[in-house]
Amino acid sequence: MPTSAARRRPAWAGRNYTLLTASAVVTNLGSHGALIAAAFAVLGAGGDGGDVGLVAAARTLPLVLFLLIGGAVADRLPRHRVMVAANALNCVSQAAFAALVLAGEPRLWQMMLLSALGGAGQAFFNPAAEGMLLSSVDGEQAGRAFAVFRMAMHGATLGGAALGGAMVAAIGPGWVLAADAAAFAVAAVLRTFLDVRHIPPREPGGGMLADLRDGWREFTGRPWLWGIVVQFSVANAVVGAADAVYGPLVARDHLGGAAPWGVALAFFGGGTVTGALLMTRWQPRRLLLVGTLCVFPLALPSAALAVPVPVAVLCAVMFLTGLSVEVFGVSWMTALHQEIPEEKLSRVSAYDWFGSVALVPAAMALAGPAESAFGRPEALWGCAALVVVVTAAVLTVPDVRNLRRRAHQVTVASAPTPTPGADASLPAGEGSEPTRG
Repeated sequence: MPTSAARRRPAWAGRNYTLLTASAVVTNLGSHGALIAAAFAVLGAGGDGGDVGLVAAARTLPLVLFLLIGGAVADRLPRHRVMVAANALNCVSQAAFAALVLAGEPRLWQMMLLSALGGAGQAFFNPAAEGMLLSSVDGEQAGRAFAVFRMAMHGATLGGAALGGAMVAAIGPGWVLAADAAAFAVAAVLRTFLDVRHIPPREPGGGMLADLRDGWREFTGRPWLWGIVVQFSVANAVVGAADAVYGPLVARDHLGGAAPWGVALAFFGGGTVTGALLMTRWQPRRLLLVGTLCVFPLALPSAALAVPVPVAVLCAVMFLTGLSVEVFGVSWMTALHQEIPEEKLSRVSAYDWFGSVALVPAAMALAGPAESAFGRPEALWGCAALVVVVTAAVLTVPDVRNLRRRAHQVTVASAPTPTPGADASLPAGEGSEPTRG
């Protein structure tokens, strides 16, 4: 007989979904404060914008290098075990980072090494987490379930960024990094209770290279998939550089320090929560067309920092950007859930993540030199222009414009290309995507 808590939950909010949502809330609370803390730890140790970019790049480089292996491992081993192991590595690396900062005089190479360990953990975690979430729901309400997941996740981002910025200003970045380590530990415990019995065991035969080739065929056979991943290869790189490197510098020089920048990031989180709430009600028929049009506002924060605008205006820009980009996030996850076979979710997700972050290390490392060569405002205007150009380019892909939401979720065979418009009808609930990048 179901418990009273189970009776209160919607039918689509099963045990795995609930555990995944709770653990994502915990890690987002810690991680988004830690992003601010890491940047100000570097600056507090005497580093400059180039050093902030190097530490950020050190985290992203192993993420790029190990993502494809992580995707193959997550489709071969129980996904929840991969997630727990990755969380444990993130916990240890962040705890060591915190101890280093609290002890005083952290060296740049030490911060880069610990950031790299955290990035390696994320390389194995991201494909496993995306595959686990996509397989945790089914039926016509899958989209609504994804939207609620993102709403909870971004609500934690809202609190984590604001709290993290305030904590950095009040007690220093070391304690914020320590809190993030504790959050990873709690999330790892929650994820040990995930149930993977519903996932069919893999057939014996083939190795990791065969798995990677199979995932590559699935990825390259869908123009909408690889087209949008190429788009985000560029967009994520320049937006990542703007947020991780230029944002803290503009905040220090013009906005009053870490706390206002944390508030601005929290407004972005508030926008994503609002966007997810909107997408529980609105189901655009052409998933990717509407979603891609809503990526254009991603150029606005870079432009606002280039001016730079007052804190109140920046917060409004961040809120609007978060809301509009969340429409893309919801549509993207719904498309993946609808079109990709369950047994290949993590491998396809790995190619998605790999493409989406492949250029980020270079962008982070080059952010400082670009500022020196062209000036900070010019570099930020360049970031904004690149987002607009690549987003306009991906709209030339027919499947991006034409892929329709299905009235009923079905198990999709490994066909190389979806048929735009097949089984399309007016929808009734919305979906979402897990954290990107």
